[in-house]
Amino acid sequence: MVKVVFVLAYLILAPFLGALLDGVDRIISARMQRRKGPSLLQPFYDLGKLFSKEMIAVNNVQFLLNLSYLVILMIAGCMLFAGADLLMVLFILSTADMFLIMAASSDSSPYANMGASREMLQMMAYEPLTLLIAVGFYLTTGSFQVSDIIRADTSAVLWMPGLLVGFMFTAAIKFRKSPFDLSTSHHAHQEMVKGLTTEMSGTTLAIMNIAEYYEMVLLFGIFSLFFINSTWWSWIVAILICGVIFFMETLWDNISARVKWKTLLYSCWVVTLVAGGVNILILMLDK
Repeated sequence: MVKVVFVLAYLILAPFLGALLDGVDRIISARMQRRKGPSLLQPFYDLGKLFSKEMIAVNNVQFLLNLSYLVILMIAGCMLFAGADLLMVLFILSTADMFLIMAASSDSSPYANMGASREMLQMMAYEPLTLLIAVGFYLTTGSFQVSDIIRADTSAVLWMPGLLVGFMFTAAIKFRKSPFDLSTSHHAHQEMVKGLTTEMSGTTLAIMNIAEYYEMVLLFGIFSLFFINSTWWSWIVAILICGVIFFMETLWDNISARVKWKTLLYSCWVVTLVAGGVNILILMLDK
């Protein structure tokens, strides 16, 4: 029964929570740049405007692929909050990204195709560490099951600090934050602003935005696994630390400039090798 409640809460509340976090992100960014910025509910206004527009898609395939991207993210999130296999959740999350890449590649726009190719490069950069995180949880708790991870006597972060730091580094890619917003950006500070979403508008773009809100909540759910254990107060600690991580990602977004794709690839692999690889090695030797 508890699992059903968590799944329903994710399906219903995740897009609203994601939109609110997006609104908070915009306000914090504006304050950091000494601007007033939009209201907290601006993401909801944007979605309402997009849904009110006439549905115009470059082709029918793009809409279907975007919808598939949303549905697969919802499935991955439901599995996570139902306490299912974390490794399978991460594989499904990667599958969702592939549908997004195919959606951007389905039209002839050079900017969308460039964004798709950059998105593929970003996947090559963060996927190794993502898989190491699942391995780290297994070595720490003896299980890939989320339900077993959150029932552990101690928080996994005590044994996985390197993997947490590495995940915070690569999560900037998933959140589309500078300096890793190569494939698409919410800010006009690079030569290609939208990239992936260049040819998306109206309902198609709204679906893309909602999918990003689902993914945002999903990623913070994974962050929470580092801190939740069998004690009730660990849930409060996890929420507070997720708030700190959210602020740090926003801060990093506003103080850093976009890097080249080679720098992205090399830096993520170095972090994977140093932060992730060394942490996994220590866990294996300890066991």
